[in-house]
Amino acid sequence: MPLSLLRALRRPEGFALVLTAVLLAATGAYLVWMDWGMRNMGQAADMLLMPRMVAWEAGDLALVFLMWALMMIAMMAPSAYPTAELTGRVVELARGAAAARRSVGALVTGYLLAWIAFSVGATLLHWGLLSAALVSPMWASSAPALSALILIAAGAYQFAPLKHACLRQCQSTLWLIQQCCGWRGLDALREGLRLGSFCVGCCWALMAVLFVTGVMNMLWVVLLAIYVLVEKSTPRQTWIPRVAGVSLMAWGAWLLLGMVR
Repeated sequence: MPLSLLRALRRPEGFALVLTAVLLAATGAYLVWMDWGMRNMGQAADMLLMPRMVAWEAGDLALVFLMWALMMIAMMAPSAYPTAELTGRVVELARGAAAARRSVGALVTGYLLAWIAFSVGATLLHWGLLSAALVSPMWASSAPALSALILIAAGAYQFAPLKHACLRQCQSTLWLIQQCCGWRGLDALREGLRLGSFCVGCCWALMAVLFVTGVMNMLWVVLLAIYVLVEKSTPRQTWIPRVAGVSLMAWGAWLLLGMVR
């Protein structure tokens, strides 16, 4: 391992950056492979770690859960990095670099555990929609009415008080920084789980849009990840979630009009 990388890992901000980069590289590689496999089923049918497109059994459910969990990690890890980096610097000043690295690792783990828990629900919903033939074998909504409902609901949630309450907690993590110096034991893990829960409360409806665009549509995975990062990084720009909400509802209304014509 290069000496410069070892030195970077000793610093909390370097550790947080490398941890985020490793998570992105590992999860991104798997998602790209999954995307290729879905578009080349003839070549990928007999390969490992590819669920069947219909009639899921226990093994398929496990693989779909893995897909959802890794996708959520890839999408949400970048938005957790600023908080992890700042937390590491504060803990380092109070308790040293070793304690800061442990705190950053536990904080990120707790944050991602919240999204992994969300992935359980997403997998079960995915299974139910596929079983009801409301999602195509390519994992996109096959019912225009369902697509419209998801888009309108996701857009409306952008205006919901719960959405904005959770978003404020994600944007302003002063409550987290104020207590991080006194963390002991599993405190950082618990607070990471709490932060992740706020993030789930903020973004779960946006993740449902993937059922409209295609769960493994890599373009939309990237676009949503970028949007979430921008939304969480701009606390004074309250127009951003509102514009997104209006856009999603307009898209849903357009689909409904297409059904009527």
